[in-house]
Amino acid sequence: MADGAVMDADQDPGGAVSLARDLIRCPSVTPDDGCAISALAGVLEGIGFSVTLLPFGEGAARTPNLFARLGTGQPHVCFAGHTDVVPVGNAAQWSHDPFGGEIHDGILFGRGACDMKGGIAAFVAAVRLYLGKVGTPQGSISLLITGDEEGPATNGTVRVLEWMAEHGQIPGFCLVGEPTNPAGMGEMIKIGRRGSLNARIVVPGTQGHVAYPHRADNPVHRLLALLGELTVAPLDGGSDWFDASSLQVTSLDVGNTATNVIPAQAETRLNIRFNDLHTGADLAGWIRTVVARHAPRARVDISVSGESFLTEPGAPVEALRASVRAVTGQVPRLDTGGGTSDARFIARYCDVAEFGLVGASMHKTDEHVTVADLRQLTAIYTGFLEKVMH
Repeated sequence: MADGAVMDADQDPGGAVSLARDLIRCPSVTPDDGCAISALAGVLEGIGFSVTLLPFGEGAARTPNLFARLGTGQPHVCFAGHTDVVPVGNAAQWSHDPFGGEIHDGILFGRGACDMKGGIAAFVAAVRLYLGKVGTPQGSISLLITGDEEGPATNGTVRVLEWMAEHGQIPGFCLVGEPTNPAGMGEMIKIGRRGSLNARIVVPGTQGHVAYPHRADNPVHRLLALLGELTVAPLDGGSDWFDASSLQVTSLDVGNTATNVIPAQAETRLNIRFNDLHTGADLAGWIRTVVARHAPRARVDISVSGESFLTEPGAPVEALRASVRAVTGQVPRLDTGGGTSDARFIARYCDVAEFGLVGASMHKTDEHVTVADLRQLTAIYTGFLEKVMH
């Protein structure tokens, strides 16, 4: 199909492709909204949703967010996602306009096509199709959409969830539309994620001439000793649903350009992706204890961007799995790998799972999704709603 061709309802069930193109054409690179949230709000209001715009933050850091709900009863199922996207990089290297929403040979190109404007569009289309079958739903369907997932994530999903809790809007189950499939539709549903801890360790020393080491205190030696203890043995062997936790040293800096000088300071950074056998606090305490043993005067800064979480497979997850199988013919694997997502915040309030498009091109030049995959995801979400909304 050539760019600009108009699809009829049979070619674009529920309008998923059309909406995905409209959203891609909003240049919503974090922290700019590019009118994506307002465009989506208008579409949802047209379907019958009650929409609440929830901007949080101040000045240039003000983040657009949206909560929309259709119905007041139970069960209450929520879809969560984000309209913000990462920068395009060198636009000249793209073969299609990053914000053009162009379709060529059955492929929709553009930043956010798979991560995750396409997923949002598929869910909205699924709601349209579901309502066309049942009329007024017995329960409630809602959407939690943020414009701050690819950035610091401080004024996005976290703040919206706080608002939802205050206003009695927490769902029984939340489906996050992140692109979970590595290579083909139907491969993977994420039912958990590892936690993530970042640490910065600065070891002070005493600068001196390498020929007179007794007059100096080499911080590099202390740093190597503490890193050796931190990395000598695996953190664990994995658990029922998680692979083994992983500690990776990401930086080692001295800033020494001389060959005959013992440096005054050495610094390292590390990241731990940890499973449900640990908490961020426990790991932070372990790091500080090891550092104190080798470098008592060291400065240690630790941040935990998210704890590990797991949604035990239950009725909603099985409904999603059954819908994926019905549409794709595949039984998706239940997985907890990969990086972090906003599901780490949602898990504090309700059960959550993630399923979306193929993520092979996300954050890359010429990010794209096939029209066929958008249709399949729409059908999967439609089947999911039919199974859980009763």
